[in-house]
Amino acid sequence: MSQNLLVLRSRWLRKSTFLVAIAVWLCSSTPRALGATGAPSCAANPNSRQLDFWLGNWNVTFPGMPSTASSEVYLDLDKCLLIESWDGGKGHTGKNFLAYSPDDNRWHGLFADNQGRVHIFEGKIENGSAEFTGPSRGPNGETILNRIKVRRVSDTQVQQSWEKSTDNGATWALEFRGDYSRQNP
Repeated sequence: MSQNLLVLRSRWLRKSTFLVAIAVWLCSSTPRALGATGAPSCAANPNSRQLDFWLGNWNVTFPGMPSTASSEVYLDLDKCLLIESWDGGKGHTGKNFLAYSPDDNRWHGLFADNQGRVHIFEGKIENGSAEFTGPSRGPNGETILNRIKVRRVSDTQVQQSWEKSTDNGATWALEFRGDYSRQNP
């Protein structure tokens, strides 16, 4: 064998051995990251079920909207992730992803729409009322605090509001309030 071939083979063996060592270390040292937490499944965890009142298909009305918007709220990832897929009418659509984390005993959320807006939230849920907050930036780079509330009104009605604050939560301005009515109750 030529000297160059021996050098290449030696490098390849070292890299392969290194990658195998990393894989073995990851598999043995981080079982939590790979799902072996020992915690109850999301389906059995009562904290993960706190938003189940919102599951279903909804008609959504809000002031200033001439037509009815719609929302489908469903579970995914073995009932660990609640997804709201909504259509606000006039071509505006989006998704909300919400999940409870037993690691920090908090709810976490992500909002994204087809106009390029993305917001990240943390929150809590008590007695059929959820509140999520998270920062964003305004058009001039200013910090804006966002607050979303989802409140169970009845078995067939839910109300959602979105408020914004430019003074770190001292005052709030209502941006959106949607009244959800269950389709085919």
